[in-house]
Amino acid sequence: MNQKAWQAEAWEKIVKKVEKTSERIQDRFPHASVAGVYQLEPASWWTAGFWPGLLWLIYRDTKDDRLRSYAQSCESQLDQVILDYERLDHDIGFMWTLTSVARYKLLGEASAKRKGLLAANLLSARFNNKGNYIRAWNPWSPGEDNSGLAIIDCMMNLPLLFWATQESGDPRYKHIAEAHANMVLQHFIRPDGSVNHIVRFDPSTGEQHEVLGGQGYAPNSAWSRGTAWALYGMTLAYQYTKDERYLDAAKRVAHFFIANLPDDYVPHWDFRLPEQIANPRDSSAAACAASGLLLLSRMVSVEEQALYRNSAEKIIYSLYKHYGTWDLEAEEGLLLHGTSHFPEQRNVDVPLIYGDYYFAEAIAQLNGHTELFW
Repeated sequence: MNQKAWQAEAWEKIVKKVEKTSERIQDRFPHASVAGVYQLEPASWWTAGFWPGLLWLIYRDTKDDRLRSYAQSCESQLDQVILDYERLDHDIGFMWTLTSVARYKLLGEASAKRKGLLAANLLSARFNNKGNYIRAWNPWSPGEDNSGLAIIDCMMNLPLLFWATQESGDPRYKHIAEAHANMVLQHFIRPDGSVNHIVRFDPSTGEQHEVLGGQGYAPNSAWSRGTAWALYGMTLAYQYTKDERYLDAAKRVAHFFIANLPDDYVPHWDFRLPEQIANPRDSSAAACAASGLLLLSRMVSVEEQALYRNSAEKIIYSLYKHYGTWDLEAEEGLLLHGTSHFPEQRNVDVPLIYGDYYFAEAIAQLNGHTELFW
Protein backbone atom coordinates (compact mmCIF):
# COMPACT_ATOMS: atom_id res chain seq x y z
CA MET A 1 0.00 0.00 0.00
CA ASN A 2 1.45 3.38 -0.92
CA GLN A 3 1.84 6.16 1.58
CA LYS A 4 -1.17 8.26 0.66
CA ALA A 5 -3.37 5.17 0.54
CA TRP A 6 -2.71 4.11 4.14
CA GLN A 7 -3.16 7.66 5.39
CA ALA A 8 -6.53 7.93 3.67
CA GLU A 9 -7.50 4.49 4.91
CA ALA A 10 -6.54 5.41 8.47
CA TRP A 11 -8.70 8.53 8.34
CA GLU A 12 -11.68 6.55 7.04
CA LYS A 13 -11.32 4.09 9.93
CA ILE A 14 -11.08 6.91 12.47
CA VAL A 15 -14.23 8.53 11.10
CA LYS A 16 -16.15 5.24 11.07
CA LYS A 17 -15.12 4.35 14.62
CA VAL A 18 -15.84 7.78 16.11
CA GLU A 19 -19.21 7.99 14.37
CA LYS A 20 -20.15 4.67 15.97
CA THR A 21 -18.74 5.53 19.40
CA SER A 22 -20.49 8.90 19.40
CA GLU A 23 -23.85 7.15 19.41
CA ARG A 24 -23.19 6.19 23.04
CA ILE A 25 -20.89 8.95 24.28
CA GLN A 26 -22.76 11.79 22.56
CA ASP A 27 -22.02 15.06 24.42
CA ARG A 28 -20.24 13.59 27.43
CA PHE A 29 -16.58 13.49 28.42
CA PRO A 30 -14.63 10.23 27.94
CA HIS A 31 -11.18 9.88 29.49
CA ALA A 32 -9.85 6.29 29.53
CA SER A 33 -11.28 3.11 28.05
CA VAL A 34 -11.69 0.24 30.52
CA ALA A 35 -12.65 -3.18 29.16
CA GLY A 36 -13.48 -1.54 25.85
CA VAL A 37 -15.76 1.18 27.20
CA TYR A 38 -14.75 4.80 27.65
CA GLN A 39 -15.21 5.87 31.26
CA LEU A 40 -16.85 9.26 31.55
CA GLU A 41 -15.63 12.18 33.64
CA PRO A 42 -17.32 15.43 34.69
CA ALA A 43 -17.05 18.50 32.48
CA SER A 44 -14.51 19.94 34.94
CA TRP A 45 -11.98 17.17 34.25
CA TRP A 46 -8.81 18.27 32.43
CA THR A 47 -9.44 16.13 29.36
CA ALA A 48 -12.93 17.56 28.73
CA GLY A 49 -11.81 19.23 25.51
CA PHE A 50 -10.38 16.22 23.71
CA TRP A 51 -13.62 14.44 22.76
CA PRO A 52 -15.27 17.58 21.32
CA GLY A 53 -11.93 18.39 19.69
CA LEU A 54 -11.98 14.98 18.03
CA LEU A 55 -15.56 15.58 16.90
CA TRP A 56 -14.55 18.93 15.39
CA LEU A 57 -11.67 17.30 13.51
CA ILE A 58 -14.10 14.91 11.87
CA TYR A 59 -16.80 17.53 11.32
CA ARG A 60 -14.27 19.60 9.39
CA ASP A 61 -14.16 16.82 6.79
CA THR A 62 -17.63 15.27 6.93
CA LYS A 63 -19.85 18.25 7.90
CA ASP A 64 -21.82 15.78 10.04
CA ASP A 65 -24.24 18.02 11.95
CA ARG A 66 -24.79 15.35 14.60
CA LEU A 67 -21.12 15.50 15.62
CA ARG A 68 -21.22 19.29 15.49
CA SER A 69 -24.20 19.29 17.84
CA TYR A 70 -22.43 17.02 20.34
CA ALA A 71 -19.28 19.17 20.25
CA GLN A 72 -21.25 22.35 20.82
CA SER A 73 -23.18 20.77 23.68
CA CYS A 74 -19.90 19.75 25.33
CA GLU A 75 -18.71 23.34 25.03
CA SER A 76 -21.97 24.64 26.53
CA GLN A 77 -21.53 22.37 29.54
CA LEU A 78 -18.16 24.02 30.17
CA ASP A 79 -20.02 27.30 30.83
CA GLN A 80 -21.09 25.94 34.19
CA VAL A 81 -17.49 24.95 34.94
CA ILE A 82 -16.41 28.57 34.55
CA LEU A 83 -19.14 29.73 36.92
CA ASP A 84 -19.19 27.10 39.64
CA TYR A 85 -15.98 25.09 39.66
CA GLU A 86 -13.37 26.24 42.18
CA ARG A 87 -10.40 24.27 40.93
CA LEU A 88 -9.95 25.43 37.35
CA ASP A 89 -6.24 25.20 36.68
CA HIS A 90 -3.59 25.46 33.94
CA ASP A 91 -5.54 23.00 31.77
CA ILE A 92 -7.98 25.76 30.85
CA GLY A 93 -6.06 25.81 27.56
CA PHE A 94 -6.71 22.13 26.82
CA MET A 95 -10.39 22.56 27.63
CA TRP A 96 -11.30 25.70 25.67
CA THR A 97 -8.81 25.53 22.78
CA LEU A 98 -10.39 22.30 21.54
CA THR A 99 -13.94 23.56 22.09
CA SER A 100 -14.43 27.31 21.75
CA VAL A 101 -11.32 28.12 19.72
CA ALA A 102 -11.91 25.12 17.45
CA ARG A 103 -15.50 26.22 16.84
CA TYR A 104 -14.39 29.77 16.15
CA LYS A 105 -11.72 28.66 13.67
CA LEU A 106 -14.16 26.40 11.85
CA LEU A 107 -17.38 28.43 11.99
CA GLY A 108 -16.32 31.98 12.84
CA GLU A 109 -19.04 32.32 15.47
CA ALA A 110 -18.70 35.34 17.76
CA SER A 111 -19.87 33.47 20.87
CA ALA A 112 -17.01 31.01 20.44
CA LYS A 113 -14.49 33.86 20.26
CA ARG A 114 -15.90 35.43 23.44
CA LYS A 115 -15.65 32.16 25.34
CA GLY A 116 -12.12 31.59 24.12
CA LEU A 117 -11.07 35.06 25.26
CA LEU A 118 -12.74 34.55 28.64
CA ALA A 119 -10.80 31.32 29.08
CA ALA A 120 -7.59 33.13 28.12
CA ASN A 121 -8.29 35.71 30.82
CA LEU A 122 -8.74 32.96 33.41
CA LEU A 123 -5.51 31.29 32.33
CA SER A 124 -3.64 34.60 32.42
CA ALA A 125 -4.79 35.11 36.00
CA ARG A 126 -2.74 32.07 37.05
CA PHE A 127 0.52 33.78 36.09
CA ASN A 128 2.95 34.50 38.93
CA ASN A 129 5.47 37.18 37.99
CA LYS A 130 7.70 35.97 40.81
CA GLY A 131 9.22 33.09 38.91
CA ASN A 132 7.39 33.87 35.66
CA TYR A 133 5.28 30.72 35.65
CA ILE A 134 1.64 29.83 35.18
CA ARG A 135 0.66 28.00 38.33
CA ALA A 136 -0.38 24.41 37.76
CA TRP A 137 -2.92 23.06 40.25
CA ASN A 138 -5.02 24.41 43.07
CA PRO A 139 -5.03 22.48 46.37
CA TRP A 140 -6.54 19.02 46.02
CA SER A 141 -6.98 18.62 49.80
CA PRO A 142 -7.22 20.96 52.82
CA GLY A 143 -3.85 22.37 53.83
CA GLU A 144 -2.07 21.39 50.61
CA ASP A 145 0.17 24.11 49.21
CA ASN A 146 1.03 23.80 45.53
CA SER A 147 1.08 27.52 44.77
CA GLY A 148 4.68 27.19 43.61
CA LEU A 149 4.19 24.33 41.15
CA ALA A 150 4.65 24.60 37.39
CA ILE A 151 4.47 21.63 35.02
CA ILE A 152 5.65 20.92 31.48
CA ASP A 153 2.09 20.07 30.35
CA CYS A 154 1.30 23.78 30.43
CA MET A 155 3.32 24.36 27.25
CA MET A 156 0.30 22.96 25.39
CA ASN A 157 -1.98 25.50 27.09
CA LEU A 158 0.03 28.52 25.93
CA PRO A 159 -1.49 28.55 22.42
CA LEU A 160 -4.74 29.82 23.96
CA LEU A 161 -2.85 32.93 25.10
CA PHE A 162 -1.05 33.44 21.80
CA TRP A 163 -4.39 33.07 20.00
CA ALA A 164 -6.02 35.58 22.36
CA THR A 165 -3.44 38.24 21.48
CA GLN A 166 -3.87 37.44 17.80
CA GLU A 167 -7.66 37.86 18.01
CA SER A 168 -7.90 40.76 20.47
CA GLY A 169 -4.83 42.81 19.57
CA ASP A 170 -3.96 42.92 23.29
CA PRO A 171 -0.27 41.90 23.68
CA ARG A 172 -0.54 41.02 27.38
CA TYR A 173 -1.65 37.44 26.72
CA LYS A 174 1.39 36.89 24.51
CA HIS A 175 3.68 38.49 27.08
CA ILE A 176 2.52 35.99 29.71
CA ALA A 177 2.87 33.04 27.33
CA GLU A 178 6.40 34.12 26.37
CA ALA A 179 7.41 34.65 30.00
CA HIS A 180 6.25 31.13 30.86
CA ALA A 181 7.97 29.63 27.80
CA ASN A 182 11.20 31.43 28.71
CA MET A 183 10.94 29.99 32.21
CA VAL A 184 10.57 26.52 30.69
CA LEU A 185 13.75 27.05 28.68
CA GLN A 186 15.60 27.79 31.90
CA HIS A 187 14.07 25.34 34.36
CA PHE A 188 12.53 22.42 32.45
CA ILE A 189 14.40 21.53 29.28
CA ARG A 190 17.74 19.90 30.03
CA PRO A 191 20.84 20.20 27.84
CA ASP A 192 20.32 16.70 26.40
CA GLY A 193 16.72 17.46 25.40
CA SER A 194 15.07 15.50 28.19
CA VAL A 195 12.52 17.34 30.28
CA ASN A 196 11.50 17.85 33.91
CA HIS A 197 7.85 17.25 34.71
CA ILE A 198 7.29 19.43 37.80
CA VAL A 199 9.32 22.32 39.22
CA ARG A 200 8.50 23.90 42.56
CA PHE A 201 9.21 27.60 43.02
CA ASP A 202 8.92 29.84 46.03
CA PRO A 203 5.71 31.66 45.05
CA SER A 204 6.78 34.79 46.93
CA THR A 205 10.32 35.13 45.54
CA GLY A 206 10.37 33.01 42.38
CA GLU A 207 13.38 31.00 43.55
CA GLN A 208 13.45 27.40 42.30
CA HIS A 209 13.17 25.00 45.21
CA GLU A 210 13.11 21.52 43.70
CA VAL A 211 12.36 19.29 40.74
CA LEU A 212 9.72 16.59 41.23
CA GLY A 213 9.28 13.34 39.32
CA GLY A 214 5.53 13.74 38.87
CA GLN A 215 4.22 11.23 36.36
CA GLY A 216 7.73 10.14 35.48
CA TYR A 217 9.75 7.61 37.42
CA ALA A 218 12.00 10.09 39.22
CA PRO A 219 13.05 13.76 39.19
CA ASN A 220 15.95 12.99 36.83
CA SER A 221 14.14 10.49 34.59
CA ALA A 222 12.44 11.30 31.28
CA TRP A 223 8.67 10.89 31.22
CA SER A 224 7.82 10.36 27.56
CA ARG A 225 4.54 12.27 27.43
CA GLY A 226 6.18 15.21 29.18
CA THR A 227 8.80 15.11 26.45
CA ALA A 228 6.01 15.19 23.86
CA TRP A 229 4.30 18.15 25.60
CA ALA A 230 7.57 20.07 25.43
CA LEU A 231 8.29 19.15 21.80
CA TYR A 232 4.86 20.18 20.54
CA GLY A 233 4.45 23.13 22.89
CA MET A 234 7.77 24.71 21.98
CA THR A 235 7.04 24.23 18.29
CA LEU A 236 3.70 26.01 18.69
CA ALA A 237 5.39 28.81 20.65
CA TYR A 238 7.80 29.26 17.76
CA GLN A 239 4.98 29.24 15.22
CA TYR A 240 3.30 32.14 17.03
CA THR A 241 6.42 34.18 17.92
CA LYS A 242 9.21 33.18 15.51
CA ASP A 243 11.56 33.25 18.51
CA GLU A 244 14.49 31.05 17.44
CA ARG A 245 15.12 29.95 21.03
CA TYR A 246 11.83 28.09 21.00
CA LEU A 247 12.62 26.41 17.70
CA ASP A 248 16.06 25.36 18.94
CA ALA A 249 14.49 23.92 22.10
CA ALA A 250 11.83 22.06 20.10
CA LYS A 251 14.52 20.51 17.91
CA ARG A 252 16.63 19.51 20.90
CA VAL A 253 13.67 17.80 22.56
CA ALA A 254 12.68 16.17 19.26
CA HIS A 255 16.15 14.71 18.83
CA PHE A 256 16.04 13.25 22.34
CA PHE A 257 12.59 11.78 21.70
CA ILE A 258 13.50 10.26 18.34
CA ALA A 259 16.86 8.90 19.54
CA ASN A 260 15.24 7.05 22.44
CA LEU A 261 12.39 5.36 20.59
CA PRO A 262 12.26 1.55 20.60
CA ASP A 263 12.14 -0.53 17.43
CA ASP A 264 8.42 0.05 16.81
CA TYR A 265 8.72 3.84 17.25
CA VAL A 266 6.22 3.99 20.15
CA PRO A 267 7.85 5.05 23.44
CA HIS A 268 7.61 3.47 26.84
CA TRP A 269 6.08 5.65 29.56
CA ASP A 270 9.53 6.82 30.67
CA PHE A 271 12.71 6.87 28.59
CA ARG A 272 15.02 6.51 31.59
CA LEU A 273 14.24 3.65 33.96
CA PRO A 274 16.03 1.00 36.03
CA GLU A 275 15.72 -2.43 34.43
CA GLN A 276 13.51 -3.84 37.19
CA ILE A 277 10.77 -1.22 36.72
CA ALA A 278 7.86 -2.15 34.47
CA ASN A 279 7.90 -0.11 31.30
CA PRO A 280 4.65 -0.28 29.34
CA ARG A 281 4.24 1.72 26.17
CA ASP A 282 2.47 5.08 26.02
CA SER A 283 0.74 5.43 22.68
CA SER A 284 -0.57 8.86 23.73
CA ALA A 285 2.99 10.19 24.01
CA ALA A 286 3.72 8.82 20.55
CA ALA A 287 0.64 10.42 19.00
CA CYS A 288 1.25 13.82 20.61
CA ALA A 289 4.93 13.85 19.61
CA ALA A 290 4.14 12.76 16.06
CA SER A 291 1.65 15.58 15.55
CA GLY A 292 4.22 18.00 16.95
CA LEU A 293 6.93 16.62 14.68
CA LEU A 294 4.74 17.20 11.64
CA LEU A 295 4.32 20.84 12.61
CA LEU A 296 8.03 21.11 13.36
CA SER A 297 8.84 19.79 9.89
CA ARG A 298 6.98 22.78 8.46
CA MET A 299 8.82 25.26 10.70
CA VAL A 300 12.42 24.30 9.85
CA SER A 301 14.58 24.81 6.78
CA VAL A 302 14.01 22.68 3.69
CA GLU A 303 17.18 20.71 4.46
CA GLU A 304 15.86 19.70 7.88
CA GLN A 305 12.26 18.88 7.03
CA ALA A 306 12.69 15.21 6.12
CA LEU A 307 14.20 14.26 9.49
CA TYR A 308 11.14 15.37 11.43
CA ARG A 309 8.47 14.40 8.92
CA ASN A 310 9.92 10.93 8.30
CA SER A 311 10.16 10.30 12.05
CA ALA A 312 6.56 11.42 12.50
CA GLU A 313 5.36 9.15 9.70
CA LYS A 314 7.14 6.14 11.18
CA ILE A 315 5.49 6.76 14.55
CA ILE A 316 2.05 7.30 13.05
CA TYR A 317 2.26 4.27 10.77
CA SER A 318 3.29 2.07 13.69
CA LEU A 319 0.37 3.38 15.76
CA TYR A 320 -1.99 2.70 12.88
CA LYS A 321 -0.76 -0.82 12.12
CA HIS A 322 0.11 -2.14 15.56
CA TYR A 323 -1.86 -0.10 18.12
CA GLY A 324 -5.10 0.67 16.27
CA THR A 325 -8.36 -0.96 17.32
CA TRP A 326 -9.86 -1.25 13.85
CA ASP A 327 -10.59 -4.96 14.19
CA LEU A 328 -11.86 -4.72 17.78
CA GLU A 329 -15.54 -3.94 17.42
CA ALA A 330 -16.12 -3.84 21.18
CA GLU A 331 -13.32 -1.32 21.84
CA GLU A 332 -14.33 2.35 21.83
CA GLY A 333 -10.82 3.80 21.90
CA LEU A 334 -8.76 4.29 18.75
CA LEU A 335 -5.32 3.40 20.15
CA LEU A 336 -4.33 0.63 22.55
CA HIS A 337 -1.52 0.78 25.11
CA GLY A 338 -1.73 4.27 26.53
CA THR A 339 -0.29 4.98 29.98
CA SER A 340 -1.91 7.79 31.92
CA HIS A 341 -0.21 7.79 35.35
CA PHE A 342 2.12 4.86 35.97
CA PRO A 343 3.43 5.91 39.42
CA GLU A 344 -0.14 5.94 40.76
CA GLN A 345 -1.14 2.92 38.63
CA ARG A 346 -4.04 4.81 37.11
CA ASN A 347 -5.19 3.90 33.60
CA VAL A 348 -2.15 1.89 32.58
CA ASP A 349 -2.18 0.07 29.21
CA VAL A 350 -5.53 1.44 28.05
CA PRO A 351 -6.81 3.73 25.28
CA LEU A 352 -6.79 7.40 26.31
CA ILE A 353 -8.92 10.13 24.76
CA TYR A 354 -5.97 12.50 24.29
CA GLY A 355 -4.02 9.77 22.52
CA ASP A 356 -7.00 9.31 20.21
CA TYR A 357 -7.25 13.06 19.58
CA TYR A 358 -3.57 13.53 18.73
CA PHE A 359 -3.55 10.46 16.51
CA ALA A 360 -6.52 11.80 14.53
CA GLU A 361 -4.91 15.23 14.39
CA ALA A 362 -1.67 13.72 13.07
CA ILE A 363 -3.49 11.73 10.38
CA ALA A 364 -5.40 14.86 9.40
CA GLN A 365 -2.10 16.70 9.03
CA LEU A 366 -0.72 13.94 6.83
CA ASN A 367 -3.85 14.27 4.71
CA GLY A 368 -3.28 17.98 4.14
CA HIS A 369 -4.96 19.81 7.05
CA THR A 370 -2.14 22.07 8.19
CA GLU A 371 -4.29 24.50 10.23
CA LEU A 372 -4.45 23.37 13.83
CA PHE A 373 -6.91 24.23 16.57
CA TRP A 374 -3.99 25.14 18.84
